[in-house]
Amino acid sequence: MRLVKTVLCIVMDYKLDSYKEPLERVLDAWGMRRRRRRHRRGHHEDEILTLEKIVHEKSLALQQAQQQYTEKKTTPSTTTAATATATAPQEDEVTQQHSPEVESKEEKREKVWMAAQELAQAEMNLSTFLQQQKDNDDDKDSGQDHNRCGLTAAHERAAKRILDLCRTNGGTYIKVGQHLANLDHLLPEPYIKTLQSLFGDAPVTQYEHVREVIKEELGNYPEELFQEFQEIPIASASLAQVHVARNFQGQKLAIKVQHRGLRETSRGDLLALEYVVRLVDGMFEDFKWGWICDEIAPNLPKELDFVNEGKNAQAAANHFQKTGLNCVVPKVHWDQTTSRVLVMDFEEGYSCTNVEMMEATKVNKRDLAILISSVFQSQVFQSGFVHCDPHAENVYWRVRNGKPQLVLFDHGLYKRIDDTFRLTYAQLWKSLLLADVDGIKTSCANLGVHEMYPLLAAMLTSRPFDEVIERNKTKSFTSKKTVNMDSASDAAMIRGYAQQYLTDIIQMLDRVPRQMLLLFKMNDCLRHIDHSLGSPANTIVVAGKYAAQTVYDHEKTKTTHTSTKVHNWLTHAFLITRIKLFELASKKKHLHDHSK
Repeated sequence: MRLVKTVLCIVMDYKLDSYKEPLERVLDAWGMRRRRRRHRRGHHEDEILTLEKIVHEKSLALQQAQQQYTEKKTTPSTTTAATATATAPQEDEVTQQHSPEVESKEEKREKVWMAAQELAQAEMNLSTFLQQQKDNDDDKDSGQDHNRCGLTAAHERAAKRILDLCRTNGGTYIKVGQHLANLDHLLPEPYIKTLQSLFGDAPVTQYEHVREVIKEELGNYPEELFQEFQEIPIASASLAQVHVARNFQGQKLAIKVQHRGLRETSRGDLLALEYVVRLVDGMFEDFKWGWICDEIAPNLPKELDFVNEGKNAQAAANHFQKTGLNCVVPKVHWDQTTSRVLVMDFEEGYSCTNVEMMEATKVNKRDLAILISSVFQSQVFQSGFVHCDPHAENVYWRVRNGKPQLVLFDHGLYKRIDDTFRLTYAQLWKSLLLADVDGIKTSCANLGVHEMYPLLAAMLTSRPFDEVIERNKTKSFTSKKTVNMDSASDAAMIRGYAQQYLTDIIQMLDRVPRQMLLLFKMNDCLRHIDHSLGSPANTIVVAGKYAAQTVYDHEKTKTTHTSTKVHNWLTHAFLITRIKLFELASKKKHLHDHSK
């Protein structure tokens, strides 16, 4: 009931907010309440509405520029968002060679980037003004902040309602809220800022209940099992909270204790969520949200079993030891681990979005970004056993021997991808790296996606498909325009495309193989981390490198002819050489930019 009430309140709030402006225009025309309304609202509210209007106008301008750039010169009945995005860059250029009056493709592309920069600046202006008002405004203490008008205020109220729902209901709801907090390419900024508090700062279970869970699982209370046990947890998440302890040998430990009663209530939460999702599916024909249930329902019982999490952590540690990647997984103490209590070594570190500490320790953000991407791509393409919840509170870093080292926490949500899917997925990413359009089409078709292959490629890379077309011609790993874009403008451009094709994206999520859903979630988390770091590394190159190695390893096992083996080796060696040269050039440019 609380879930339904929250959804209804959010919908009504947005509907009422959309009626405010036309209603006020009518009242103004009649000479009614104008002076009173402005007096009540205040100058800063007028300024917020003005800034919001500018953001809205810039957003529309960006979407219009993107539509003009990707539109296909054909009849509307044969054009879709996906096929237009794929074919427009090639067809338009042929037409425009004979039509000097028509804007060139390069001019249209330039308009897209300019519109993205203007939108990013407008969003920054609005965000800065809102923060200044929050710092200086005393209205919040008097409860009048709730009555603010404007779309931003409506977003804030909706986000606050969702946050309250997640905190009140806990468990499954917090998992959903955390997932929403990573969708910064789809959701407005107030949602992202508000829901990010669910990472590492979820509701805390009372210590009395913690003691009882430990007694039920381990046979004794914590004060009898450990030399020290801190009653206040250092972190609380959707399913559990973590306490610091020391054993009788003095070793520092992290004790993960499941929230009491969660195991019993989780099934009811899933049923309620599924009911609402199916209801939304029935109300909106073009929107398919069933993938949310498909993602959460089969995985939550596994996440609630901490023995399973311990086995996942052990498998991950073994994998990183083989790869040589500088990543640490806390060691599990099996003699004190059960389905609801997990005892591990305590590992120090900082959140991977703690940029202030990175600057204080002078850690190289590019090296850190490459390490983070390498750790997860190696799991996808090498082991096929993937950590699918790499949000900022699960991925920590520290400096060891002058280089960044990762500490990876929370191994409850893993996905085992089969070898057939892993190979197809690797072939797709290798084709994305090489901008091989035919290879992308073939790989997407093997995944069940045919005419919408440009959209799938864009969703995986968080880049518009026209960049693949450009790189196909230049034979480069990067788009020449992307290199010079600041992260805020780049994010605005990606968000513009995502919002423009939102219906297609949701339909895509309902169409792809189920094992890809958690990989999408992993990509969302990693993209959010990468943007927080300022996008210092080309993650497409990192993923493509691991994907290319997987494809080559498969070719070696299937090839018997010597000439074919030599050809495959030379092709792969040439690609790896290109990647290494690209990485050296990128590192040199990064050092040069930061030495100014």
